[in-house]
Amino acid sequence: MFGFDIPSLTFFAAAIPAVALVGLSKGGLGGAFALIGVPLMALVVSPVDAAAIFLPILILMDLVALYAWRHHNDRKLLLKFLPGGLIGVALGWATSALVPPDALRFVIAVSMILFAGRYFYQTYGPHAGTPVPAAQHRTGPALFWGTLCGYGSFVAHAGGPPFQIYALPLKLDPKAYTGASVRFFALINAIKVVPYVALGALDMHNLKVSLTLLPVALVATMAGAVVVRHMKPAVFYPLAYGLGLIAALKLLWDALPF
Repeated sequence: MFGFDIPSLTFFAAAIPAVALVGLSKGGLGGAFALIGVPLMALVVSPVDAAAIFLPILILMDLVALYAWRHHNDRKLLLKFLPGGLIGVALGWATSALVPPDALRFVIAVSMILFAGRYFYQTYGPHAGTPVPAAQHRTGPALFWGTLCGYGSFVAHAGGPPFQIYALPLKLDPKAYTGASVRFFALINAIKVVPYVALGALDMHNLKVSLTLLPVALVATMAGAVVVRHMKPAVFYPLAYGLGLIAALKLLWDALPF
């Protein structure tokens, strides 16, 4: 049926949960799940193969998420953030062999930890209850965090936290936030195909392995979208910041030389 040797049960024992977690993230539940997915699959294949197997799956997830969130978006956020994201992918392609991924993971992790810590202090600290106004769009920070997001997505699969650092303080409606996030990362992942092929990261065997995992990807992505659609902002934002903090701690753990 598949025209190649189907991977072992050990592979699927790690790959199915990994794809399910990333699918929940793509559906709208936050970048922490996505960051856990690739390392989990890397327990049974090389990190390079894990990333290559995930890319076609991510693109399918993007298509499902785009359909699920087709009526929700924040056009201004997308337009502000996209130029930096494109610059970041180009820089990642040009310098992927020069910049240690761990250095980037460390910078992103520390930034996100400080950012999430400030939110939880403001929300649950001694001054809890004091209204914090929504942030306004600013071109400079949008370009900076967008570039870091695109770069991190390309070289270290760590694009989620920089997006959250810029977008969460805007206090958008959760559906608008998720719609913009889905559109942004769908574009970034589509653009990444060309440099991944050029770098030899994709081959027919990995593409066929990806095919066996597509049903899990479809179900998990739709499940994530259903959950987020029913979340109120009072639940969504603490959860988003909390998952961002978990993602940052995971990145920091990966970056430290243990």
